[in-house]
Amino acid sequence: MKRICVYCGSSDGKKPEYKEAASALGRAMLEKGIGLVYGGAQVGTMGKIADTVVNGGGEVIGVMPKSLADREIYHTGLTELKIVTSMHKRKAMMADLSDGFIALPGGLGTIEEIFEVLTWAQLGFHKKPCALLNAMGYYDHLSAFLNHTVTQGFVNTASRSMLITEADPIRLIQRFERYQAPVINKWFHRDNT
Repeated sequence: MKRICVYCGSSDGKKPEYKEAASALGRAMLEKGIGLVYGGAQVGTMGKIADTVVNGGGEVIGVMPKSLADREIYHTGLTELKIVTSMHKRKAMMADLSDGFIALPGGLGTIEEIFEVLTWAQLGFHKKPCALLNAMGYYDHLSAFLNHTVTQGFVNTASRSMLITEADPIRLIQRFERYQAPVINKWFHRDNT
């Protein structure tokens, strides 16, 4: 695994443990020699994970739309900052550069981004692992809702298993290293769960 895309917030959140989770994930990636692909900002948990990996001598690639870069919120210490024309191009480039995807605690953009790449995995567009770093139980309610989608017949169990949820960054990276994408025949076995 060469690089992981980490979706994270432009805010710090209300608990210092969220920033610590970003740093801990950055340290775990450094230990394994894994580069970081992220949104390019210097603020929030985005800035925290970038600082950790940059200060540890790791590779950090930021991808940011020009409209945000023009506001000068980009991190100035990155290995590389790629400026793109839209959010759609940002997400596509981040996905192309990465071997897996992790969502730190974050807001609507973070959740949207991890669910987009998870949907791509479900459809067979890629076989890369997708995960939630469940710091301080942040994603407990979301995980319960996803389990509900299975019991209600909207998501099959194989698709649900594609989203790894883990509180410890080191264990999460280990699970990424062992990940094998399930075979899902979404359109052919609609009665199977």
